[in-house]
Amino acid sequence: MSEFFQDAPRLGNQYDEDRVLRSYLLRRFGKEKLAAIEPGLRHLGGRAVTDIQQMGDIAEANPPKHVPYDPWGRRIDHIEVSDAWKRLDGVAAEEGIVATGYERKEGDLSRVHQFARIYLFNPPSAIYTCPLAMTDGAARAIELYGDEAMKQRAYKNLTSRDPQEFWTSGQWMTERTGGSDVGGTSTIAKKDGDGYRLYGTKWFTSATTSQMAMTLARIEGAPEGSRGLSLFYLELRDEQGRLDNITVHRLKDKLGTKALPTAELTLNGTRAVLVGGEGHGVRKIASLFNITRMYNACCAVSYMRRGLALARDYAGRRVAFGKRLSEQPAHVATLAELQVEYEAAFHLTFRLIELLGKDEMGTATEDESAILRLLTPIAKLYTGKQASASASEVLECFGGAGYVEDTGLPRLLRDSQVLSIWEGTTNVLALDTLRAIEKENAFGPFVKDMRERLRAISHPDLRDSAARVLEAVDRIEAWLPQALAGGLDSLQAGARAFAFSLARTYAASQLLDHAEWSLREEQDGRTAAVARRWCARDLAPLVTADDGHRAEDAALAMDRELSRR
Repeated sequence: MSEFFQDAPRLGNQYDEDRVLRSYLLRRFGKEKLAAIEPGLRHLGGRAVTDIQQMGDIAEANPPKHVPYDPWGRRIDHIEVSDAWKRLDGVAAEEGIVATGYERKEGDLSRVHQFARIYLFNPPSAIYTCPLAMTDGAARAIELYGDEAMKQRAYKNLTSRDPQEFWTSGQWMTERTGGSDVGGTSTIAKKDGDGYRLYGTKWFTSATTSQMAMTLARIEGAPEGSRGLSLFYLELRDEQGRLDNITVHRLKDKLGTKALPTAELTLNGTRAVLVGGEGHGVRKIASLFNITRMYNACCAVSYMRRGLALARDYAGRRVAFGKRLSEQPAHVATLAELQVEYEAAFHLTFRLIELLGKDEMGTATEDESAILRLLTPIAKLYTGKQASASASEVLECFGGAGYVEDTGLPRLLRDSQVLSIWEGTTNVLALDTLRAIEKENAFGPFVKDMRERLRAISHPDLRDSAARVLEAVDRIEAWLPQALAGGLDSLQAGARAFAFSLARTYAASQLLDHAEWSLREEQDGRTAAVARRWCARDLAPLVTADDGHRAEDAALAMDRELSRR
């Protein structure tokens, strides 16, 4: 009797096999411009299933270690990472994962090219994209606010393609008092000659092996709250290569992102340089975390794509009940639903990236800049939730094998889960959505953009779907003044459902827009099928959070008695 061994899923070149990415890039760049960047993308797509995948697997299997003392008892706080993790740093430099966005060879499409590279690089890289996100954000903050010396030293290294010169950066905001609530920051900056020395504890510091970090601190005598904070640049090591008055207490034992060193540390007089003058630190560091939120969304989409690719290949190999999974209607329906979710997330995210490129190059209209501000938290919060839900479904597609660590599949779920937490949780970003509407007057341009895009849909296969989305936009537009009239508590209680509704409808407008182009230029009905299925959903399940609704919320959330009406 012969033994049976199930074939594992196998992936080919991740650029060549990605119809959605290639179609999108063709539309945005055109054949001639795409031909100039495509060889590099194809090369990276091959590495994504060969050497980068091997490096990521080795780094995951050999997580960082904290070595507090040397053999003679001296405090050194060395964080030991695998050689594979170090090699990923070199690959990131060589592939221009950060540099591409700042060389700006493709003008306002440079960010699109860069994020296509991030999208290919992330899934196999053991989330080395985390330090790269903070590196990119730091480069942007220094480009905007740094002095010439900072640009010649830090910015030059952060955007280098030379592995020997390339730097990564940390982003140290989280303290014991909270993560997103930075107003409670307790780190103090004391004047020291031309610079400052920082004193305080940072509760989460990812990429703690980086050469530098950007952080918030309160200069002595500055007012309390977020308005008293300033932005600082620091280098982790002194001229002798020793940590500059930094004590590492421990590495965090996390659910996922195992290869990534995340430390709890104290600054004991660490030298730092003020960035862009005193005060307005939160506004300045926003330029950094707007970039990291885009990385977050792009990584979410890339994980969705990787999980789906693995599940699709496996469906052609696994036989159950006499048929391959790819012939089982229930399984096929599941994969189709995952594809719809992924394509919606892809077009939502890459529209955001387009707007970033235009804004940085000065080609964005005033309305487009307002949409960028509003779409940033929306895309991040929605794709973060999609990624973990998609990963959970993908694991189920493999049955028991999906739950076994050495298949590598559980890593998809563990690493995806952080994407709804990093760079602001879902509720924090839902409230940030409201702030963008209030402070940037972004709601009008956002709705106008959707309406114009939807009214331009003319293909008969798509017109009914466009009409459905327009109805959802009407409901969203009507909800906001009603919620505002109900007061702040009513507005905030409905903020999450409101942000989700904005994400779904905006994604719908992008899917329909691309489907119309694809039907005309590629004669590809798959894009239209995705758009129709997405638009058939209830895109705007809004919540009217009046006094009675919020009383029920409080009773159910905290298990308190609820009086009968």
